[in-house]
Amino acid sequence: MGLNSKSKQDLEDFKSYIVVEKNFSAHTAKAYYSDILAFLLWLGDDECEGITFPKIREYLHFMQIYNYKKTTVARKIASLRTFYKYLHREQKIDNNPAENLISPKRPRELPKFLTKDEVEQILNNVNIDTPAGYRNRAILELLWASGMRISELSGLNFGNLNLENNEITVFGKGAKERIILITDRAKKYLQGYIDYARPLVAKGYTLPAINDETPLFINKTGYRLQSKMVRNVINNIVEKIELPKKVTPHMFRHSFATHLIENGADLRVVQELLGHASISNTQIYTHISMQHMKEVYNETHPRA
Repeated sequence: MGLNSKSKQDLEDFKSYIVVEKNFSAHTAKAYYSDILAFLLWLGDDECEGITFPKIREYLHFMQIYNYKKTTVARKIASLRTFYKYLHREQKIDNNPAENLISPKRPRELPKFLTKDEVEQILNNVNIDTPAGYRNRAILELLWASGMRISELSGLNFGNLNLENNEITVFGKGAKERIILITDRAKKYLQGYIDYARPLVAKGYTLPAINDETPLFINKTGYRLQSKMVRNVINNIVEKIELPKKVTPHMFRHSFATHLIENGADLRVVQELLGHASISNTQIYTHISMQHMKEVYNETHPRA
């Protein structure tokens, strides 16, 4: 089943729209593009501009037959709504056939987090005797101290730093700018990385002069360190210390938020630090804290 030529052009125009105008992250843009591509392939010779609501319902029924997960169906519906809203805005269609689509309710799982002892165990098992190892320790200290996303960390440049005030400017989802705070310990490791380890990470390569646009974290060839490398570092440490958890960089973010709230931090402050557009996204960490509180209570109370 091929792809209709007109639909293919609509798809490419849509891709430009969500990347340039909507400023979707690379991950989200790729997911939406793949969702619409799958839908257009399913349509085959039918032009996407000419379909009606019953045809979209037929597609939803197709996904139901093949037992797509609720989370996948919900995302595909979101992609379809955005796609047809775009076509309607561009006056390529008179009526939006996806306007009344209702997403299935997605079960909201509580984010997994690390205890303070587990975080310290991971940090203390980073070998800082090599330049790359010291860089890795600085990265993990920064993730733990700030709650920033791994993509935000990877995108840091020297111009984002205000270490005198323990501040770093990051650009989160939708390129929204915010200021995050870091601890003195994280600053110490970051400053040590900048002063001593960074010049030696790319041994044998000549590094350009540092300016505001220079990448902060680099790999062994002197280019910007990618998120995948950080994931590999964490996986190797977790395997080494035999921690019985699957640990991801995002768990440091969850742990940061959970521990702040456990220690009495105001929810609005945590929202600002995490860069959440809605406080409802931040409130989930209060549920985590309550769950953890109950576990501690049941383990320690003599009558529990």
